[in-house]
Amino acid sequence: MATINQEKCIGCKICQTYCTVDAIMADGKKCYIDQDRCTECYVCLRQKVCPKGAIEPIELNNFYKQFQHVMSDPVENHGVTGVTGRGTEEVKTNDVSGRVIKGEVGICIDMGRPGMGVYLRDAEKVAMACAKAGVKLANSDHTPLAALMPDLTTGKLVDECHNYHLLSVIVEGKCPEATLPDVLKALKQVEKEIDTVFSLGLIIRVDENGHTPTLDCLEDLGINYPHRGKVNVGLGRPLSLA
Repeated sequence: MATINQEKCIGCKICQTYCTVDAIMADGKKCYIDQDRCTECYVCLRQKVCPKGAIEPIELNNFYKQFQHVMSDPVENHGVTGVTGRGTEEVKTNDVSGRVIKGEVGICIDMGRPGMGVYLRDAEKVAMACAKAGVKLANSDHTPLAALMPDLTTGKLVDECHNYHLLSVIVEGKCPEATLPDVLKALKQVEKEIDTVFSLGLIIRVDENGHTPTLDCLEDLGINYPHRGKVNVGLGRPLSLA
């Protein structure tokens, strides 16, 4: 957590231009940090943006503040998953992990963005919508958000975390290919109920032309067919087969 030492602040407002979610406010001749909006990304601290050194760290005094910081600071490594930057690989290493197998679709919902962020209450809405539509949510070995879910089958987060603001967080899981239309319908509905943005990633097998019949449902749902994606060519030996 960071705060602005009012005795050192000269009101130059340089710090405001660096804040990723506009959490630094000006009150008369001084600046202060809106702690409810701050994501603990530490950009202002790490980059030493204040010419007078008025921005000072405060101890992260509970689990949720620590979670908030690790999720929002791109240079932090998550202690459980061992991944730097939001703590999940988003199934990018599926070639070797084998987490999403033939007949399944990996679901990766990237919520929030610099300039907006995401409150965990909105992440809960998306996770619950996915779970209800048939997504098997990833456990805490793979994605940090699961640590806040007492029951992965519902996607509900612990109530205490709802008002914490993160720079970004990922809802991750998988579903059978036949269930994908229901999941997409659920996401189209829940996007109207949240106060942030998200992007959807699908991990799926395609042919040599980059096509899969599983995505034929997109036209019926009014969703544009993706123009490009990240392609794993299958050269890795899955650990599940080792």
